[in-house]
Formats: sequence, structure tokens, C-alpha cells
Amino acid sequence: MDVDEFRRRGKEMVDIVADYYSTIRERRVLSDVQPGYLRPLLPSEAPNEPEKWEDVVKDIERVIMPGITHWLHPQFVAYYPSGFSFPSFLADMLCNGMPNIGFSWIASPAITELETVVLDWLGKALKLPSEFLAEAENGKSPQGGGVIQGTASEATLVAMLAARHEAVKKLQSEIPELKDHEAQGKLIAYGSDQAHSSYDKAAIIAGVKFRRLPSDKDFSLRGAALEIAIREDVEAGLHPFYLLTTLGTTSSCAFDNLLELGPICQKFGLWMHIDAAYAGNAFICPEYRPLLNGVEYAESFNFNPHKWMLTSFDCSCMWLKRRAAVISAFTVDPAYLRYAESDSGAVLDYRHLQIPLGRRFRSLKLWFVLRLYGISGIQKYIRKHIELAKKFETLIRSSDLFEFPVKPMLSLVCFRLKGSNDLNKKYLQALNDSGKIYMIGTELGDQYVLRMSIVSVQTTEFDVDVIWDIVKSIAKNTIGK
Repeated sequence: MDVDEFRRRGKEMVDIVADYYSTIRERRVLSDVQPGYLRPLLPSEAPNEPEKWEDVVKDIERVIMPGITHWLHPQFVAYYPSGFSFPSFLADMLCNGMPNIGFSWIASPAITELETVVLDWLGKALKLPSEFLAEAENGKSPQGGGVIQGTASEATLVAMLAARHEAVKKLQSEIPELKDHEAQGKLIAYGSDQAHSSYDKAAIIAGVKFRRLPSDKDFSLRGAALEIAIREDVEAGLHPFYLLTTLGTTSSCAFDNLLELGPICQKFGLWMHIDAAYAGNAFICPEYRPLLNGVEYAESFNFNPHKWMLTSFDCSCMWLKRRAAVISAFTVDPAYLRYAESDSGAVLDYRHLQIPLGRRFRSLKLWFVLRLYGISGIQKYIRKHIELAKKFETLIRSSDLFEFPVKPMLSLVCFRLKGSNDLNKKYLQALNDSGKIYMIGTELGDQYVLRMSIVSVQTTEFDVDVIWDIVKSIAKNTIGK
């Protein structure tokens, strides 16, 4: 494919995406293929000779689309929002057209410097404490700053590994003969019983113990539970070093109590990391910013613009109070990655703040979105989703068939049929089997619960009415009314 054909085919691809976006309502929401569906549709070996563009494009609909669950469908209400906008899409096109790998400043200065600026823009919009920003204040050298990770799971792991590094060094300063593995074996991290499964994986990778603590009746982790656990573990000869707090848990969008947990972390010397993957997007709205109060106690904070800020995957923004703590844990500096500016200390190389070496120009799409929507446009979008969720909540409350196990929060509504867990599992299966909607379930305490999350950029009040009609009619069929 030469430049002229690329120009022509690129325009065709934009048309394909635009047509998909415009006609998505006509598609079944949830893919109904069976495992292994795709292999029989393709040859057993790759083609030896080039094929025609037209044949490849035909196979998008024949081979790929049957196995796609359509996250952009207005009646896709599972998981959490998946960020999409045309500005973000166009920025990714440009990023892919400039295949630079921005592991260091010299590899492409704009990749590093735009990320630093845009993360400060976003940090200021969230009213983060100045310690989290890379912009120098009053002539002082910045200690903090932001970095774009691939996912919140990566941010959790990066913070845990940095905290582990510090904790091991601290233990060895107290007991010089302690070997690395011996010190590491004494470490224990904490999170709530509602914490995301990625926290367990992070602890496995980090090789440390991880203890889940009981949440309260609102599924929030409180200070008393943490302090009790710390004292128990210290008495048992362990060294508590890290607390993973969640603002907006996956199951119910519950919020851990930072104002109680933060002072305890400071008292006992724990690194507090805040994972606000979904809910953190809402903090850009002044009325929801109080949900972040207590961030001043944290060493690191993360949320995902690729969930609810119109930015396509992957773009997970992480801020650090002391980026040197991560750099110290992660720096590996072979000769082939050194250059004059890095030796002077005048530049930041983001490879020292992440797990992989390579990195895409991810700040480009965030820059496009922030400029072409503005803070006010993003606020309007988030508020609209919350309004739609409130509308659905009102409709659920109008029927005596349903109950709320927890208070609806932001754009998530957790509800269930009055009845057994088996009844609710059967109900969810019937909803998804209809093909008109896709929703997931979860467990809150001893109850099986359905989660309705406003996800698509295309969802409107009309769609909420359609979803309600489906939810209501299938509920009546399930219970036999």
C-alpha cells in the first residue's frame, strides 16, 4: 500500500467507523457466538500472496462483527463507561501515524513534555494538592507529577512496588543483616473486601502478603478496621507498608473513608494509594470534588479518562507526590538509553515511572479531548450520564417488583428483584438472552445484585425508557406475573 492508496483507504476506514457509529442501534448488543466460532471462518494458514483490500474489508462484517459485543450501543449498560469520542479517535490515528516509542525525552521530546503539561492541566482541573503537580512552584524543584499508565491495575502495581522498595530499605536500615527476600516476606498490604481483583494480582506480582479488610454496611473501608489490622499484624511480626483505597468500587461504587484512613497511614508509615478508576472522572465537576477530600494524605492517586472522559483506551492517569520514590525503585539505565540531557538531570524519562520500557503517545488524545471539549464540555457529558442514571432509578422505584441493596451512585444503579439470588441470576440471564441489552451482576454481602451503568456516549433519555421497558417486561416474565 503506497501513500496514494493509503490516503484513499484511510478515508474509507473513517467512513466504516462513522457508519458503524451511526447504525449501531440496529445491532444486537451482546455477541451470541459460541467459543471457537472464528477459526472455521478463516483459512488454516496465513495467505502466501497479498489479498485485495476489498476482500479484507468484507471480512470485517463476516468474521469480526459477529464476535463483537457493542460497548457503544446505547443499551450496553454493563461494567463501566468505555471512553470514546471522535477527537480521541483522530488523535489515535495521528499517534499511529507517528510510530514513536516515547520511553525517553530524547526519543521524542514532545511525547514527554506534552504528557507532563496535560497531566498538570488535568490535576489542576481536579484541584489536586500542588504536591502532585510537576509545575515548579515559587522557584522550587517539583517533587511530584503525573504519568499516564495503561490501566488502573498498572498504577496499583507501580505504587505497590515503589512502596515495597521503600519498606524493604527501611527494614534493612533497622536490621542490616536482613536479606531482601527476608524483608519482603515481612511486608503486608491492605485493601477492603470490596477492592478490585487486580489488587490481589498486584500483591502476587510484588511477592507480598495482601489482607482484605471488612467494609462497613455501606461497603466503605473505615479507619477502625485498618488500625485493628495494623496492630494485629505488627504484633505478629509483620510490617504493614501499603494501603490500597478505592473511590468508586467496582461492585457498587462505594467510597473508602480517606479522612479516617489517611491519618492512620501517616501514623504507621503506610503508603496510601487511591484508585478512583471510574469515579475519579466525576471529580472534575465541583459538586463531586468533595468525594476526593483526603487525597492530601495519599502518596499516589489514579483514575481512568478512558472510562468516562471521552478518551479511548488506554489512558490511565496517575499522580505521585514523590516521583523520586518510583524512579528509585524502577531505574535501570543501560548505556544505549543514556544521552546528554538525562545526565544533566534536566529532563524526565517516563520509562522510570512504569513497568514496560516502551510507551505510546497517549497524552495526544487527552490533549485533543481537553481542547475540543473543554472542561465545561466534559462536565456536561458526565452530568448527563448521572441524570440518565437518576431517571432509571426513578423508574425502578416506581415498581414494587424491585429493591435497592445500596444507594445508587453517580451513573451506576444497583438493583434486584425482590426474591432469591437464584431468581435474580435467572432474571439477568433472561435480560442478556434477549439481545436487546447487556448487563452484569455482582455480589454485595449475601445478595446477588444487578448493575445498570450508563456507558455509551450515545445513550439518551429515549434509551433509558427502552431499557426500562425491557427490564420491566422480562422481570414480569421471570416471576410469572
